[in-house]
Amino acid sequence: MTLNPTTLKLSDFDLYPNCGFLPDQDPLTTLPPSHIFSPLEQLAYNLPKLLAAGILRKEIQHISRDILSPVAPHAGVITREYTHENDAIMKRVKVIFDYLGQAYVWSQDPPVTSIPEGFATFWHCISMKINRPPILSYASYVLDNWHRINTDQPIVLGNIAVTQNFLGGLDENWFILVHVDIEQRASAIPISIVAALQAVARQDVDVLETYLSMITISLKNMLEILCRMPEHCDEYIYYTRVRPYLHGWKNNPALPNGITYEGVTAYHNKPQQFRGESGAQSGIVPSLVAGLDICHTETTFTPYLKEIRNYMPKGHRRFIEAIENLSHNGYSLLDFVIKRKTSHPSLYDTYRSCRQALYDFRRKHYEYVGRYIHSQAQKHTGNPTAIGTAGTPFMASLKQLMDETWLD
Repeated sequence: MTLNPTTLKLSDFDLYPNCGFLPDQDPLTTLPPSHIFSPLEQLAYNLPKLLAAGILRKEIQHISRDILSPVAPHAGVITREYTHENDAIMKRVKVIFDYLGQAYVWSQDPPVTSIPEGFATFWHCISMKINRPPILSYASYVLDNWHRINTDQPIVLGNIAVTQNFLGGLDENWFILVHVDIEQRASAIPISIVAALQAVARQDVDVLETYLSMITISLKNMLEILCRMPEHCDEYIYYTRVRPYLHGWKNNPALPNGITYEGVTAYHNKPQQFRGESGAQSGIVPSLVAGLDICHTETTFTPYLKEIRNYMPKGHRRFIEAIENLSHNGYSLLDFVIKRKTSHPSLYDTYRSCRQALYDFRRKHYEYVGRYIHSQAQKHTGNPTAIGTAGTPFMASLKQLMDETWLD
């Protein structure tokens, strides 16, 4: 059955008009009292101190052996019982496991090549329940990892704080919070994309212009916040203290074979390779590329852009797929605009301005990638300057995507 823009409802994709790809309610900062995972939450709370003391791995091994392993055969039942199908609790548990698991791998050099059985079993179980791999991804790092300082005030820099850290400090916090604010500035984008495609279906030029203008405004606001990154996130500190914990175990030189999740029967005791946390796991830009019907040349980077969606919340990746299907099945926004370039020149100008705003955002991101990563002096195999945290060469590919966003 062919999709129709009029049948799309944001709530079907866990998206909401006032928050976009952020959760519709502020994430939990703590689990309910006496939760089975409360000892792990306490460990996560002390993570910066444990990393500084060099005892994080020993503590996780202890909890895994004495608390989690004895009940690991019942992990599925326990996870269901203690989450009660509560989405906020599941996300909080996922943040805890993702941070602790990531820190367990990268807290010392060399990184470990296996995760202890009890911890690995529960990490896999909660990850499967939430439809993402057992590794830190953008959703746990950014989307579900903040809280408002004053709950009566908006989600903006100055009123948001990070809930979970690795080492902590202003640079790490600022890096995450800038992304949270960008997500909030993008909150009108999903509903604007849907409304724009509905206007295409109705052949309503005026309404289409209105929503393209709204997207442009959102992109300019996003760029304004992105430009604030250097205020409190230093390039050297980011590279040496923040980035090392974000790497995955796919195409990482320090973990060529990946990681073994001990006791996880689904993996048959074979090492797994998962990509690390990356801003490419945000739904904003892929949704815009699909909605604006931007054509990118097929390269070796293309399969990665498809694969990385598996690390997004399920509803977000389903939304991107739905918009792509519409664009490829009779509701191409670009085709609609091009066909009316002569009869409605202002529509083409508005569409071009929208592409220009996305180009500007991608250009600033490309600049920061060069400064914060590519130009740094590599000291460790596991923190390469030529490969992204998700395990791909990035500079040439990012430039290609940026250049192809431009519209003459």
